[in-house]
Amino acid sequence: MYWDVKKVQPLPNYQIQVELEDGRGGVFDLAPYLGRGQFRALQDLNYFNQVGILFGAVTWPNGQDIAPETLIAGLQTTTSLSTGMS
Repeated sequence: MYWDVKKVQPLPNYQIQVELEDGRGGVFDLAPYLGRGQFRALQDLNYFNQVGILFGAVTWPNGQDIAPETLIAGLQTTTSLSTGMS
């Protein structure tokens, strides 16, 4: 789907850089979510840096994920994305 995440990379300050299947990309700030429910675990930077993609969604090993609508709504667009993203 158009909102599927193709690449994700952790950044400093609890941000992630993403590229979507449709070519859009940008930075999403997770800092506002860190005090809420399951997202509290992301305060551990070692764990936060384990961000990945499962079925087109941004996820972490213990099941935390970001809804596509939330990701798209909060995406701060960038002009270029790093080629080192995974």
